[in-house]
Amino acid sequence: MDTDTLDANARADVREARARITKADPATLDLLLRDARTHYGFSDKEVSDDVLKELYDLTKWGPTSMNQQPARFVFVRSAEAKERLRPALMEPNQGKMMSAPVTAIVAFDTAFFEKLPVLFPPNPKARDMFADNAEMAAGNAFRNGSMQGAYFLIAARALGLDAGPMSGFNPAAVDEAFLAGTTWKSNFLCNLGYGDEEKLFRRLPRLDFDEVARIV
Repeated sequence: MDTDTLDANARADVREARARITKADPATLDLLLRDARTHYGFSDKEVSDDVLKELYDLTKWGPTSMNQQPARFVFVRSAEAKERLRPALMEPNQGKMMSAPVTAIVAFDTAFFEKLPVLFPPNPKARDMFADNAEMAAGNAFRNGSMQGAYFLIAARALGLDAGPMSGFNPAAVDEAFLAGTTWKSNFLCNLGYGDEEKLFRRLPRLDFDEVARIV
């Protein structure tokens, strides 16, 4: 099958998908964003391996520049692993992490470009573009990895999980404890599980459109 045929098939798939769903219903928008909350405490209900795999399999479909997909994930679940993670967190975040069935280290791979020959075959030189420019590679890894981290949070909510993203930790300590010997770097942490609504914090205000945006 030639490239033109593949592109035509892809466009047909997009048209079919749009015909099925043109806009999310209000209940879905509430689930994903409007009513969703950052959780600080969790029930003891477990999060299975199958759910974590399903979470990644949903996250991976979010777009990234040149299909780079630099995000990497370490799911910290065992008691031993949580004790290794605890010292890297600021004290107020330690209890939150310990109460969660799983804490994800959302990381990015600084050598993501090594997989570009498979992930982005339209440009055979894509790998070398980043391999020969460390600054550009680092910027792309962090930016696209952060986008995937946001997809990860939305995907978790879509699958019925509650999430508590955190940035109060020592990245160097997390990298040493969990990512040593790799080209991965930690970005943020995200507690996952089934939230204890009794421990929710009050909903904080959001800025209005005119305060943050311009149409030019």
